[in-house]
Amino acid sequence: MPHHKSCKKRMKTSARQRLVNRQNRSEMRTELKNFRAAAPTAEKTPEALSAIYSMLDVQARKGVIPKQRASRLKARMAALYAK
Repeated sequence: MPHHKSCKKRMKTSARQRLVNRQNRSEMRTELKNFRAAAPTAEKTPEALSAIYSMLDVQARKGVIPKQRASRLKARMAALYAK
């Protein structure tokens, strides 16, 4: 356990942020999985690809995933969309 008051506060905020990041990461993975599942069918739409792009950009901006990973995932989703 931390000895300093500020460290105790930091532990609380870190735990809270860890939960938020975990939730964001889970939502991101679910959206990507749904997009991949819809890719072979005719259900893929430009709006869905745009939503994936936006979601990945937000996650990268928040620091949940690195910017390069977001870029790589966007490229892969675009390739799936183009097929």
